[in-house]
Amino acid sequence: QLGQLLIECSTIFLISFSSQICAIAHVTAKKMPTLHRHEEEKFFVNAEGRKEPVPSIHDPPTRELSVVVPSYNEEDRLPLMMNEALDYLEKRQKRDPSFTYEVIVVNDGSKDQTTKVAMEYCKKYGSDKVRVLSLVKNRGKGGAVRMGVFISRGKKILMADADGATKFADIEKVEEGLKNLQPWPNQMAISCGSRAHLEKDSVAKRSYFRTLLMYGFHFLVWFLCVKEIRDTQCGFKLLTREAALRTFSTLHIERWAFDVELLYIAQRLKIPIAEVAVNWTEIEGSKLVPFWSWLQMGRDLLFIRLRYMTGAWQLERGKCN
Repeated sequence: QLGQLLIECSTIFLISFSSQICAIAHVTAKKMPTLHRHEEEKFFVNAEGRKEPVPSIHDPPTRELSVVVPSYNEEDRLPLMMNEALDYLEKRQKRDPSFTYEVIVVNDGSKDQTTKVAMEYCKKYGSDKVRVLSLVKNRGKGGAVRMGVFISRGKKILMADADGATKFADIEKVEEGLKNLQPWPNQMAISCGSRAHLEKDSVAKRSYFRTLLMYGFHFLVWFLCVKEIRDTQCGFKLLTREAALRTFSTLHIERWAFDVELLYIAQRLKIPIAEVAVNWTEIEGSKLVPFWSWLQMGRDLLFIRLRYMTGAWQLERGKCN
């Protein structure tokens, strides 16, 4: 009888605790994502130093490819990535003059010389190819990517990390992954670079604690949000313009777990997703703080699931202003 009583008490406690967590997630949720753009963020500075109004993702595309590079205190790592990316893009354009591109560096409230470094590329290649959008305050990686996506002119939009950890030429692999998903429903499709094939090697180099955190995070992603993609966090993702508009207009999470919400939204909208193995090298200088960043991401994963499940968040488009 005592055992039965303990089981019943535990069950009541778990139900009560779960109900409270659901209630907190629902009550504290903002119904629509915060898409406000400060006045200073409605312009970019061109190569001549003049302000020009930013375009909108709602406009018809005028480039084949937009590359969005979120950057926070990246004055040291950004040149390596930009040199590799622009060298590839320029050579590709010479081979195929119909191929047009733009690289958008989003300075996410940096306190170093990130803007100055990025503007050197703008001056070298011209502001039609390299644009720098400086955010008034730090929004987080997801917020920075979203602001870059919203001013993109490309038919396809690539997210690429400022550290250059993924070889830029591997864009051809994710492009092939996107192509293989055709026909795209409503012109929407996403191709994700993946490091899942490198997991065994990375485990061998990591501490037991970081390995435990990694596997715990992967389990939570699979259990709560995204079951079809093994590596949700690789910062090398290619989206069709319509898929980018639809997903980023709905996105709420602005920091590390934004990739998971992005793919969760895509799954809910039945947007086809490809996962493609890419070459990846760990670069020193990561902004990820192992324990606290994972803790924050774990909380965000739980809230993603609960807030969509309880209807606190809807698959509606927010409007950037």
